[in-house]
Amino acid sequence: MLNVNGKYALITGAARGIGYLSAKFMAEKGCNLILHSRKLEHTEKVLAEVRAMGVKACAVEAELSDLGAVERMLKEIDALGVNVDIVMNNAGMQIAYRTDYFKTPVSDYTESFKINTIAPAMIMYHFLPKMIENGFGRILNTTSGIRLEPQQAGYSASKAALDKITIDLGSTVEGTDVMINLTDPGWCRTDLGGPHAPNAPESAIPGICVGVFVDDKHSGRYLNAPYFTGMTLEEAVAKAECEFKSPY
Repeated sequence: MLNVNGKYALITGAARGIGYLSAKFMAEKGCNLILHSRKLEHTEKVLAEVRAMGVKACAVEAELSDLGAVERMLKEIDALGVNVDIVMNNAGMQIAYRTDYFKTPVSDYTESFKINTIAPAMIMYHFLPKMIENGFGRILNTTSGIRLEPQQAGYSASKAALDKITIDLGSTVEGTDVMINLTDPGWCRTDLGGPHAPNAPESAIPGICVGVFVDDKHSGRYLNAPYFTGMTLEEAVAKAECEFKSPY
């Protein structure tokens, strides 16, 4: 199992929900953090909490639908002068739920793809070459198991596109210590999942982070967090490496 003590992880959408829980979990394991949110004030609480746990942490801001803002954020991270060893592309947005889905506006797709597909891809493309050069890296992209729901077409299509990018990119590093995988928290009671979701956000831990800790040089896997609920991290990693196969 990977030891993340002293490494640096970028977590997008770290101010609340699954991203917040992921930040706290990674800090417990000694991982230094770069915490993203739309506005710096949104991460003040989690920043104070993880620093109190003894790790180094800083915050960056970017509206992910503004691709220029994403570029500026990446330059700001570069200026920190640290190696980003781990990227957890957690941030996502469900634009709308369209009961009259035949009238789904084009903007549902354009906005969903900018936030859920293009911004994570930009982040991957930015950090992946350095990871390959260093011979180490973990990229974990948060996807969704939503299917057969045309009411959420923009969101589900953008996540399907992210899946495709992740699997295709993962094939280029398969067998190395740079690993790119997918994670899915399940349907949780977060701002995105809504109050009627069946699962507490805490049920996604440790599964939502297990892709960071697997250490068997395989990429492209879909690591569904509910399969790991109630396990220790060690148990979850063992299950992931044994039962969740690479697609290549």
